[in-house]
Amino acid sequence: MTNAPYASQPDRSRGRRHAEPSAPTRSDFQRDRDRIVHCTAFRRLVYKTQVFLNHEGDLFRTRLTHSLEVAQLGRSIARSLGLNEDLVEAVALAHDLGHTPFGHAGQDVLNECMAEHGGFEHNLQSLRVIDELEERYLPFNGLNLTFETREGVLKHCSRRNAELLEAAEPGGVGRRFIEGTQPSLEAQLCNLADEIAYNAHDIDDGVRSGLVTIEQFEAVPLFTRFRDETLAEFPEATGRRLLFDTIRRMLSQQVYDVIDATRAKLAEHRPADADEARRCPPLVRFSPEMREASTQLKRFLFKELYRHPQVNETTARAKQVLTELFHAYVAAPSEMKPAYAQREDLHRAVADYISGMTDRFAVREHERLTGQRIF
Repeated sequence: MTNAPYASQPDRSRGRRHAEPSAPTRSDFQRDRDRIVHCTAFRRLVYKTQVFLNHEGDLFRTRLTHSLEVAQLGRSIARSLGLNEDLVEAVALAHDLGHTPFGHAGQDVLNECMAEHGGFEHNLQSLRVIDELEERYLPFNGLNLTFETREGVLKHCSRRNAELLEAAEPGGVGRRFIEGTQPSLEAQLCNLADEIAYNAHDIDDGVRSGLVTIEQFEAVPLFTRFRDETLAEFPEATGRRLLFDTIRRMLSQQVYDVIDATRAKLAEHRPADADEARRCPPLVRFSPEMREASTQLKRFLFKELYRHPQVNETTARAKQVLTELFHAYVAAPSEMKPAYAQREDLHRAVADYISGMTDRFAVREHERLTGQRIF
């Protein structure tokens, strides 16, 4: 279908930081998507984990499979809303490129270690990856992606870092955090698709791990509603098939809810183009009822899965690995690759180096430098 007027249009892009001629067969957003898929940081996502660490099983989600699920959900919703599917896919595939090994535990450790050196934010790190750290092109650092893709990747940003970005790039991707405006509708959609995806797959991974049971989800109305629908149609359903069908129905209803709620907001505000949509309140959203249901599910997962004693134990080990790695590299920069060891901003170089690691490489490096086998 043709993109709606409020969609981001590649021929009206704010462009790249370094000017390049257009590609003859691809739009700028398609080109962004392709550059992301071929970059080193994207390949590393296959060995960066969500809740369960890399050594704990082959079938748990990784940052790579999560990013693919976000892209699939995002494109499906974008098509119904007349948004730019290629931009949605580019943002979805790039949004976790700066994530650390060991999930959010890694981010917390690096933020603590970098407290006196500018801190660490994984969304800002994703922007650093695509703007500076990737080394694929001779004329410039990074991937030189369009403003619209970069804007979508920077999902959150502290005021301090937004001001630093604005000083370095006036009117750039940091400006909206200062002015209080919104990103493109495609970026808003990716934020919501991210939430839908991780809620659903954390149910699956949590049950697969044995840390939570299907029966425990009796406490979650969003889950029981669709489990009951499945059982009404297939009374004999049990086990994983029951779980999968419940999650499938739940995902579908959340997608339909976003489409309906967003259409209503678009009809209310009637943005004439992508820039006017940025000046509106957030338009891509759940209905109030689905927002509450999703929040209840997140609270359950936080309590029963993310703070499960077994997950806490693994997280503590992961934090030990990264904390000791950080201090080891600061004490002996030559243990890092030369491109990092030779930089003047040593602490940021260490954070960049560690955040780019996969789970298993971090474990191997820690064992090499300390002689300890933590996992």
